[in-house]
Amino acid sequence: MKAYLAAAVQMTSVPNLDKNLAQAEELIDLAVRQGAELVTLPENFSFLGDEAAKVAQADTLCQASEVFLKTMARRYQVTLLGGGYPVPAKEGKVLNTALLVSPDGEELMRYEKVHLFDVNLPDGNTYRESSIVLSGHRLPDVYPAKDLGILGMSVCYDVRFPELYRHLSQMGAEVLVIPAAFTAFTGKDHWQVLLQARAIENTCYVIAPAQTGFHNARRQSHGHALIVDPWGVVLADAGTEPGIAIAEITPSRISQVRRQMPSLTHRVFI
Repeated sequence: MKAYLAAAVQMTSVPNLDKNLAQAEELIDLAVRQGAELVTLPENFSFLGDEAAKVAQADTLCQASEVFLKTMARRYQVTLLGGGYPVPAKEGKVLNTALLVSPDGEELMRYEKVHLFDVNLPDGNTYRESSIVLSGHRLPDVYPAKDLGILGMSVCYDVRFPELYRHLSQMGAEVLVIPAAFTAFTGKDHWQVLLQARAIENTCYVIAPAQTGFHNARRQSHGHALIVDPWGVVLADAGTEPGIAIAEITPSRISQVRRQMPSLTHRVFI
């Protein structure tokens, strides 16, 4: 692993595939021009705001999303993560899938979101992700990228389940990627503190690309794509507008924090 720049992209995706991919490409280009070697896109980067339409267009969205990720990775010669797009599954539902792609356009790792967001919020919004999404049933893998470190993947609501991240750290993860479309209501109180907790307890970097703003008349995302270091320090925050959070990932910082706070070696219940 070497020191490198990573980017967490922040988007306002809408129910329009072409507009979303154009926005994503613009932000990938921005990240690469600033020197990023690992670029991460948020959950639902290619389509957000109309769940029925997402299922109806799942074949098109899946194919277009995967072609886009592989094409962009090759074009810009970066490792690229697509934080979540629909892959057709059984029962007329989809799998919320994150895909990691190499600079050669090759698939490195995929993860199907396990924890689904079925919540009635006090602001009056109800979310039933399970109505259209099938839960994945496998714990995420890690990918040992020679230059980028050992990468662990998850998606959005997973961040509330620390056992998933303990699994990743037990497998050697050094960088945790948590793409999301966190709601504005929960995000204002929980988003940053949860990301810092996952970084601190696992002594890992956290890269969290995010959705922001209104995706339709009711659905609003919190924004604040973040990069957090292993001590819990926020290194970059994208705010509330589309853009990027970019920061250096440094192996010496991981080593330093793990010497100062060797909690991973003190675990009793594994």
